Amino acid sequence: MGEFVMLAPSNKTTDRAAAASRVKGWTRQRFGLGGDATILVTELESATPGFPALHTVIAFWTAERKHYHFRVFKPLENVVAEDLPPSWYKEALAVTPGIDCSCC
Repeated sequence: MGEFVMLAPSNKTTDRAAAASRVKGWTRQRFGLGGDATILVTELESATPGFPALHTVIAFWTAERKHYHFRVFKPLENVVAEDLPPSWYKEALAVTPGIDCSCC
C-alpha cells in the first residue's frame, strides 16, 4: 500500500513535507501500523465558527482495509507527537461503513 500526503499550497514545501512525514511516522508507531498500512495526512482550512483556520486530519487504512481517522486542531507544521490520541483509543477512531461523517 502507498502513503499519501496532501498539502495546502505553501512556499515552505520542504518544511511541510518534513512535517507530514513526521506525523505519518508518529501515527505508524503510535498505532502499531505495518508497512502495508496507508496513511493520509491533510491540512485543511476551515471557515466553521469555533474551529481554527487550519487543522490537520490524519486518516489511515490497515491491511484489513479498516479505515480510521482523527483531527488535530493545529496547522500541520505545529503538530507534535503528544497531539495524537493514545494507542488504546484506536478502535474509537474507526470509521463505521455506511456512515457519512461530515466532521472530517
